Amino acid sequence: MKRNLISAMHAFSMVELLVVIAIIALIASILLPVLGKARTRSYQAACLSNLHQIGTDFTLLLGDNNDHFVDRRDLKTSLGYLPWTTWPPSDPRGGWAGLVLSNDFAKPNIWICPAMASTPLATAAQCSQAYMTNAAGVAAVTYWLWRFDRPDNPVNIEDFWGKSTDQAISDLRAANDPTVGQPNGAADVELAVDPYFPSTTPTAPANLKGHTTHSGGRTRLFLDVHADFERDPRLQ
Repeated sequence: MKRNLISAMHAFSMVELLVVIAIIALIASILLPVLGKARTRSYQAACLSNLHQIGTDFTLLLGDNNDHFVDRRDLKTSLGYLPWTTWPPSDPRGGWAGLVLSNDFAKPNIWICPAMASTPLATAAQCSQAYMTNAAGVAAVTYWLWRFDRPDNPVNIEDFWGKSTDQAISDLRAANDPTVGQPNGAADVELAVDPYFPSTTPTAPANLKGHTTHSGGRTRLFLDVHADFERDPRLQ
């Protein structure tokens, strides 16, 4: 009898269990958004670090090539040039750069944004381009490089193949593209960016429209090697 009494004193009633469950649910509802925001900031910081390293490696490559960008339109074609009829209208995927820079500078892991896997873009053909297979698996690039988006001959005025940095900036000004504006120098010239599908672009695929790698905007690398996050109302 005494043992049963002790057991009863230590047992939880149904009401007490429901109260505990409600408290746990309340704590979880408070913590999950906080943890989600922390993870988002972590991914964004890692992505910016990737882009900064890519910019540094591009600078080293320019130094080795008399301040001229390499002309690898051959790789642009051989890795699979696919201008989309939806969006993007050309093919800014950067597999060629991953391959060129892998020879001397960049490590494969800096070419993949860590946030990509948790977005609808993860399986979109427009958002990734493999460039080689190694011991760790398939190496790919998930960033876009708009200034190397066509293998045209002669080189498109807005593309940088084989150009010096001064000529590249001068040609961008001459193109007078409203989406680019009039760059004053290297700090105004975007070199790499997250894939993005503006909600205002009629041709963007319905399942991708409004989406990008980072919620609400894009991480971008500029020719002077600085990187930032730009908020964009066209993106979720």
